[in-house]
Amino acid sequence: MAGAATLTITESNYQSEVVNSSVPVLIDFWAEWCQPCRMIGPTIDQLATEYQGRAKVGKIDVDSNRALALQFNIQSIPCVVVVKGGQVVSRTMGIKPKAEFAKMIDAAIA
Repeated sequence: MAGAATLTITESNYQSEVVNSSVPVLIDFWAEWCQPCRMIGPTIDQLATEYQGRAKVGKIDVDSNRALALQFNIQSIPCVVVVKGGQVVSRTMGIKPKAEFAKMIDAAIA
């Protein structure tokens, strides 16, 4: 259920899409059954379109990518992290306004 510009990040493409990325990556950890996750989905998709070329925006389904959820110590969703140079540079949980997610990306681009 991702928008056209939104990446679907999995255990198999994580290294190439996130760790080896030359731009910051905002990752939305979510699950199909999580109502708050579904509520921020359209916001995440908008950010993916707006930041195309400057940052990547993707989603990781915690149910089908448990190793990544463990690696990031995800204990509740939605959890949004920004990774730059393979390292987590910011992290937030729950429903937030789009501007807050944008600020996280902007800080990582700067």
